[in-house]
Amino acid sequence: MLENRRFVIIGFFALIGFIYLFRLFYLQVLDESYSIESSSNSIKRVIEVPFRGQIYDRNGKLIVYNTPVYDLLVTPNKVKVDDTLRFCRVLGIEKREFDSLIIAAGAYSRNKPSLFLRQLSKEDFASIQDIMVDYSGFEFAKSSMRTYKGATLANTLGYVSEISKTQLEKQEEPYYRQSDYIGQTGIEKIYENVLRGKRGTKFVMQNVSGVYKGAWKNGELDTMAVAGENLYSGIDIDIQQYADSLMVNKVGSIVAIEPKTGQIISMVSAPTYDPNFLATRHFSKNYTALYRNPYKPLFNRPVMASYRPGSTFKLIQALIGLQEGVITPNSGFTHANCPIGCHNHPGTPTVALGVTHSCNPYFYNVFRRIIYNNKISNTFKASAAGLDDWHDKISKFGIGQQLGIDLPSERKGNLPDKKYYDKIYGENRWKFSNIYSLSIGEGEILITPLKMANVAAIIANRGYYYTPHVIHGVGESKTVNPDFMVRHETGVAPHNFEPVIEGMVGAVEGGTARRSKVEGIEIAGKTGTSQNKRGMDHSIFIAFAPVNDPKIAIAVFVENAGAGGSAAAPIANLIIEKYLTRKVTNKGLEERIMKADFMKNVILPAPPKPVVKDTVKRRQGIPMAPIEKPIPSEINWFKKF
Repeated sequence: MLENRRFVIIGFFALIGFIYLFRLFYLQVLDESYSIESSSNSIKRVIEVPFRGQIYDRNGKLIVYNTPVYDLLVTPNKVKVDDTLRFCRVLGIEKREFDSLIIAAGAYSRNKPSLFLRQLSKEDFASIQDIMVDYSGFEFAKSSMRTYKGATLANTLGYVSEISKTQLEKQEEPYYRQSDYIGQTGIEKIYENVLRGKRGTKFVMQNVSGVYKGAWKNGELDTMAVAGENLYSGIDIDIQQYADSLMVNKVGSIVAIEPKTGQIISMVSAPTYDPNFLATRHFSKNYTALYRNPYKPLFNRPVMASYRPGSTFKLIQALIGLQEGVITPNSGFTHANCPIGCHNHPGTPTVALGVTHSCNPYFYNVFRRIIYNNKISNTFKASAAGLDDWHDKISKFGIGQQLGIDLPSERKGNLPDKKYYDKIYGENRWKFSNIYSLSIGEGEILITPLKMANVAAIIANRGYYYTPHVIHGVGESKTVNPDFMVRHETGVAPHNFEPVIEGMVGAVEGGTARRSKVEGIEIAGKTGTSQNKRGMDHSIFIAFAPVNDPKIAIAVFVENAGAGGSAAAPIANLIIEKYLTRKVTNKGLEERIMKADFMKNVILPAPPKPVVKDTVKRRQGIPMAPIEKPIPSEINWFKKF
């Protein structure tokens, strides 16, 4: 018995010894990672950052690409700079900036390299490469810089900047490292996962002085960086730049959509800025200048600005009225007992003429019939039930909800319902007389320019739309997001669109938008004037063309420009002609619009209060609030874009 126990104990210890020996053999002979770690003094692991994917327009023209640059990294514990002033002159920085950057790097790690200066051009690198050998603790790393073909599409494309500490901590997968770039807004943010690519790793040999001695093991363990996927947009860059030129010295938006697909053709947020302005190592300084600009060039108006739709909303009222059967194409109304004034136009015995002349009393009566299209005798309850039914039908036009465009921060707007007014007046304490301003697109209803461009696309399609989107293809296969291929129905029969479209054609040919009609192109349009408590009203126009084979639907909003026919309609019709024919015939109208300055009518908000600088956050590219008042030259510079 004791003899057997002795063999068991000996066998146990022999097994333990064998396991230890095998583990040592594996670590020293088989496991490459152990070899790499044990040779850390002579073998360096280098992370290769891939190029971000490029972005193209609908005709294959390059919009965004990458320019190779160099980053200068620093390891604080290895830094040895005998002559700091000479070092600063070499790099073109000030002594205080040098001190701040060293402190920031030390806060990250004393022993690991971190960013010191970003995005040195090839020329900068060539001029200082030999001199930097005299300063230990510094090294160069290849990188790239986002570059833009033109000064356009800034808010749609978005920008990339250094990842923040909060973003590092919240990332779902351990991909990003300190000083990595990440898409912060626009397309760059929405498509970050496909644009960023896959980083590579290579191992190189170096001597004790850090001098490169060649690839380790002939690169057997190296992995190649894989560039990000390219994006293919529906943007027509030529039309986009033309639309930008028409919005110089104006505040507002332009959204143009291809009705049959939902692809965005053009998206202008005015005033804008050159996206290259935020693609340099001076990001923080430049961002602050944009942030402080009183005209808010960073505010993406097409998807974020809220306006009352004004008379453009009458089109939806007419369509709902026709579908519900409360009016027919030949319905007419007098102006008697109507609290909303008329525009001194000819009579409106039909829906088409009501649209052509944008008759306020006409659509007051249409809305009243829609609201009271039930058998409830109590006026208050009938109004509440009618409004909720109206709300559900209007919602199918994309109003009061996010459409789902591939851009961040899309606003829902406001489409009031029974609950909304119950909170204001109390349940069963309001009726049609409290809400009739909705009939002409005023009151509590709020929309974005994107939504009204989508309404134009719905009417062009006679009842349906596809989710508006900027990117229609990803990668070599040009993969399409399936959500963008879903057809959304409004529930309004196609034949009910014809009298409304007839009225829209009449508005362009001889109605409220007649001064900007285009010879040879049949355009269906509708003007609108959005009431504004701060200064002049906003000018609105929505349209599509050609009427019988729509290729473009558009919405134009020009703030503080007055009636829709004076500013928005000419801009829209010039863009339509340019897109369909690639030329403009009415040069006089074009010149007048380009010279028009409605920015002077804008009442600017009070400037934001200054805050204290944070050098570390600025180095990381985190936007900071303003520090001092903007100088006039900055404001003028942004006005020209």
